[in-house]
Amino acid sequence: MYLDMELLRFTTAGSVDDGKSTLIGRLLYDSKSIFEDQLEAVKNVSNQKGDHYLDLALFTDGLRSERQQGITIDVAYRYFYTPKHKFIIADTPGHIQYTRNMVTGASTANAAVILVDARNGITEQTLRHYYIAYLLGIKSIIVCINKMDLVNYSSEPYFLIQEEIIRISQKLPVANLIFIPISALKGDNVVKPSANTPWYSGQTLMQTLEAIPIYNHSHRGPLRVPVQYVIRPMLDEFHDYRGYAGRIESGTIRKGDKVMIMPSYMLSEVTSVHLGENFLEEAYAPLSVALTLKDDLDLDRGCFICQPEQLPQTSSILEVMICWFNMIPMKLNQLYTIRQSTWEAKCKIIAQHYKINFHTLSEENSQEELKMNEIGRFTLKTSRPMVFDKYSQIRSTGSFILIDDNTNETIGAGMIQ
Repeated sequence: MYLDMELLRFTTAGSVDDGKSTLIGRLLYDSKSIFEDQLEAVKNVSNQKGDHYLDLALFTDGLRSERQQGITIDVAYRYFYTPKHKFIIADTPGHIQYTRNMVTGASTANAAVILVDARNGITEQTLRHYYIAYLLGIKSIIVCINKMDLVNYSSEPYFLIQEEIIRISQKLPVANLIFIPISALKGDNVVKPSANTPWYSGQTLMQTLEAIPIYNHSHRGPLRVPVQYVIRPMLDEFHDYRGYAGRIESGTIRKGDKVMIMPSYMLSEVTSVHLGENFLEEAYAPLSVALTLKDDLDLDRGCFICQPEQLPQTSSILEVMICWFNMIPMKLNQLYTIRQSTWEAKCKIIAQHYKINFHTLSEENSQEELKMNEIGRFTLKTSRPMVFDKYSQIRSTGSFILIDDNTNETIGAGMIQ
């Protein structure tokens, strides 16, 4: 019964100790998505710590160092479902030095849940996480004013925080902005409505998540199949077989469709579509398939299979937003490797336009180096033309990562404007 339900991916964000992990633990616990052995293990750890309550945060804080410090370092993913929806939660860190983890967790999300401590109000990290959610094109942002139990469930801090976020949203608008007063520890307005907030008439967090419109109908978009691997079995029964394997990032493909190969602009026709050993009449995003074409073309890893009437852009000069991950600052005209889907090349950042000031959410003209966890707009030049869409149109073909040529580590991530 759960196979046909839509999947909502959402991320949690907020400052350190705002209660993100506790909130997720509460969602899992109250929706009865915790196995008995998990519950018993968390009870034991809570008792060992001397807690007089069940520490719900332990359901998501999986790393030993996180449990010892009571913080989230890595991105913890959790899966659960209700009778109405399937969910994947990305519990992201609150520390400034782990902003890159928040970017990673939010990059595939349909919604963002941003927690604000009712006692402390808006912080720099609140602004940072709101901006990242806005920048990544997340259409639904749910602001949970948490720890209402510690302000005696007073409505005053709730409405003050709401008013300030609304002012921010006038500059950085999102399609769906929602406010909910909660206590993750006590369970108020998380899964069950709370009698402690009679001044609030809205939905609980769970009801809100179940009602979020899901904008992940990528199968309706233009066809994009980045070629990952060319299959040549070299067996007698498949002597002339040449298949092009890859994940459909957008759109639908059928046997008999006319296609164009990018960036060579060569035309051909799909003669078969198969998933494993099964031949399909059609396939759609995000399936990974192998295609055969009518013509014997020179395709390799990094080519795009597209529809002739809906082609992506190609250029070696790109306007991009970049979030820097590395402790060594980004430098202009430094040689890096850029990787987008199955394609990669060398690149240089040749001009900086502005950096984001997270104190004011303003764009500041600066020629300073981009430091770790900073975000800015740049002009980037690649060694060979890149096939791409704007990030606002197709996330997967409009985003990329930057690789350090010496260490082969990911040092930055960006999106094409």
